[in-house]
Amino acid sequence: MPATPRLKIGLSACFQHADAARPLFTGKTLQYVEQSIAHWLMSAGAMVVMVPCPTGETARGDVTLDHYAEWLDGIVMHGGADVWPGNYGEEPLREEWVGDRVRDLYDLAVVKAFAQVGKPIFGVCRGLQLINVAFGGALYQDIETQHPGAQQHRNATTYDQHFHDIQIVPDSHLAKLYPSMPRARVNSIHHQGIKRLAPEFEVEALSEPDGVPEAIRLKPAPGRGYIAATQWHPEFHKQGSNTLDDTAILHDFLAACVEARKHPVRPGTPVGLRDRATRLLRGALLRDRPQEK
Repeated sequence: MPATPRLKIGLSACFQHADAARPLFTGKTLQYVEQSIAHWLMSAGAMVVMVPCPTGETARGDVTLDHYAEWLDGIVMHGGADVWPGNYGEEPLREEWVGDRVRDLYDLAVVKAFAQVGKPIFGVCRGLQLINVAFGGALYQDIETQHPGAQQHRNATTYDQHFHDIQIVPDSHLAKLYPSMPRARVNSIHHQGIKRLAPEFEVEALSEPDGVPEAIRLKPAPGRGYIAATQWHPEFHKQGSNTLDDTAILHDFLAACVEARKHPVRPGTPVGLRDRATRLLRGALLRDRPQEK
């Protein structure tokens, strides 16, 4: 048994919305976690808890996201569907890039709840994009069509076996985790990406050769918690492969969770955090249904 209580790490929920044509769980909304990212967190001894969306047609009781934020030691924001461009003031350029507006509201509310109490937040892929938008940034709706000279960042056939190189920004926190490693190779499974970085954040890695942000972090300051994210999926790294070993990133996040447990950050609304999830926090559910993908 560990000398101290195990960390309790929240994992944001993925959604499958009610579908009358689905043969199993017909007409039911499903919330779930991807096994690999749960196992990634568990590999360091953390206990993983899915944080379910507390609203919806079947909602009961008075449990809120704030209760989870108070109880858990940190949160990891899952990958998944596109972020709705309306969250950063744009109209979708194509119907297939509408994203999941219901999940956006939930994710934004999760980020707000954990940020307000200074609990560490780590984002993966969509999680990075959602965090950037939550704090005032904007995205490329499609990197290949909007970013001049962009390389391919997603290949539907090879999926998690599609890779590219990144450059780690010198003197960044990420660079300190990987000394003497200015470049690395990572998986790439996204077609959206950061177009405008959120204020008070800094870029810690860029894709090569096209310069798309691949890792970001909230600048440290008194009263701020730990918020960081990677565009790649650290949980997909395989031991012995030539891709970046993300063990240092995992341990860094969990160390921040230990520190936050010992020295809680005074509650408050972090600078620049967009409050686009107010209706969800009040228990309302956005009526729009996302297009099934």
